Amino acid sequence: MKHNKLSSKERDKIALLKAKGVSVSEIAERLVRSKSTISDELNRNGHWEGGEFKYEAISAQEEYELRKSKAGRREPLKNDFVYSYTIDKLRSGWAPEQISGRLKLEHKTDKRLNISYETIYQYIFNPKNIRERLWEYLPRHRKKRKQKGGRKVHKGKIENRISIHLRPKSIDKRKEFGHFEGDTVEGLGHKDGFHTEVERLSRITFAIKVKSISSMEALKAQKEIFTELPSKARISVTLDNGRENHLHQVLKKDLGIDTYFADPYSSWQRGTNEYHNGLLRRYFPKKTNLTDVTQEELDEVLWEINNRPRKVLKYQTPLEVFNYYLSKCSD
Repeated sequence: MKHNKLSSKERDKIALLKAKGVSVSEIAERLVRSKSTISDELNRNGHWEGGEFKYEAISAQEEYELRKSKAGRREPLKNDFVYSYTIDKLRSGWAPEQISGRLKLEHKTDKRLNISYETIYQYIFNPKNIRERLWEYLPRHRKKRKQKGGRKVHKGKIENRISIHLRPKSIDKRKEFGHFEGDTVEGLGHKDGFHTEVERLSRITFAIKVKSISSMEALKAQKEIFTELPSKARISVTLDNGRENHLHQVLKKDLGIDTYFADPYSSWQRGTNEYHNGLLRRYFPKKTNLTDVTQEELDEVLWEINNRPRKVLKYQTPLEVFNYYLSKCSD
């Protein structure tokens, strides 16, 4: 017996013989096919109309070709909901791991709405989906998937500088809320930039535009950030040795904030702030002229960054975690 699929010519013969009232067994014998093959074909592609069974070769062939085109094909990214959610969040700057983790957090019991980040990456870099250009929404904007120097230290002496090595160990363990890491993101020509502060436990990022890279501008930005917070939410800040941090003692005097300094050329000691400055750099790459960037535009970027779920926060957002702890320490 043949085991290949029925051809359009065979369907023409089936239609002709069936119209003449030939039995299924005889049709199978004439086409040298099994009886079950002919019976399945009639049941699958035939229909009843006005009490009479009809089988049309043309429509049967069209149905076959339609099924064949769909065979083995899955819905993109599992289903329409997951696909739409993923595309929307990619366009909002979320990484595949953040998308996957957030779906699991929001839909813990519904496996249909869960997807692994590896599946998202495979879909993005699949040559068949290249026209969607989804790689443009990834942090590094790379077309092909790959496997897995800080600023110069200012030589001037910072008075009453307290080393990071004298910082309480509880800060290192991220067990206490209200400890920050600060730095400045410089613009083109090192003329202006953003002063940033990142809370170590919640990973929330604050940033204020500064007109110049100076200690006065940095202090002004720090006061704008910290003054709005209750005292229990602004316990300490760890800084680098840049020239903009010479007035750190004013934070202690005016706001009661302890200040600590990382070792020279040791940006990894302030890794939380460095990472989040990197997130800002995705929107404002190095050599970008920041002069025309407004605080409102910067705030829009911060809103996106602070509302993305993080794996380290069990896929909660920095804003959610920050607000949770803030409610517990309000003055």
